Amino acid sequence: MDTLTAQIEDIRTFSLKEKAAAYFELTKPRIAFLLVLTSAAGFYIGTQGEFPIGLFIHSMIAITILASGVATLNQWFERSLDPKMERTAKRPLPSNRVTPNAALTFGVLNCAVAEAYLFFFVNGLTAFLGLLVIIGYVLLYTPLKTRTTACTAIGAFPGALPPLMGFTAATGEITMIAWALFAIQFFWQFPHFFAIAWMYRVQYRRAGIKMLPAVEPDGRITFRQIVMFTVLLVPVSLAPFFLGIDGIVYLVGAVILGGWFLWASIRSALSKSNQSAKALLLVSVIYLPLLFILMVADKR
Repeated sequence: MDTLTAQIEDIRTFSLKEKAAAYFELTKPRIAFLLVLTSAAGFYIGTQGEFPIGLFIHSMIAITILASGVATLNQWFERSLDPKMERTAKRPLPSNRVTPNAALTFGVLNCAVAEAYLFFFVNGLTAFLGLLVIIGYVLLYTPLKTRTTACTAIGAFPGALPPLMGFTAATGEITMIAWALFAIQFFWQFPHFFAIAWMYRVQYRRAGIKMLPAVEPDGRITFRQIVMFTVLLVPVSLAPFFLGIDGIVYLVGAVILGGWFLWASIRSALSKSNQSAKALLLVSVIYLPLLFILMVADKR
């Protein structure tokens, strides 16, 4: 009897852990970490004088909750598409580890709590930008993925707001350096997401997702845009130096990182292979955090 009871308790414990892991997976923690990292950098860049540790903690908690809610609602909207693609078929909703109603409730609660947290503990401007993230990413970008190739450009706007939110959390205003942070993340998204979409273009096409690589078989326009947006990113990434925020160390580092990113973009455009797209994706996920870390480390 004692053995049977222990086995039942083990099953219950395992089920709770599995359920918790599924909800954690709904938040897309790796993406959330990158967004919070750029938000933290934006906060630090915007801070003048003594660093407000309390405000920083409140801001990062709220932005983390917001990112979790937005990621969850994105998956709720795409619950009928994810089973059609191998890369998403094992997510919590298509694998039935979380019910649609539970995911919707979890996502809405996270977004609502994050917005209230930002408004009452940070400031109204940052809460407003958070609302733009919800509207832009969940209500515009996500449904438009099955309707138009412009979805990437539309999604890039809310996707570029985290460093801007970090900056406004610290300052309560939007300045030229804030727009520079926004522009860096905005341009970065195109080579990053087009590389992913090119690698999984067959799965995207099967699911009815109309991102550019899925509807353009030869990749001519896709890789032209990858190179074009990387070319735009490189000079924009130098703005923190020319705006007087960072010093020569950042300038040299940004040039080196930008040259590396551009080389990977051109290389992928020349070969148009999945392997070169994967290499570009790897460069992109290393480039952005390194650039923001360097920006913070060399702040004047």
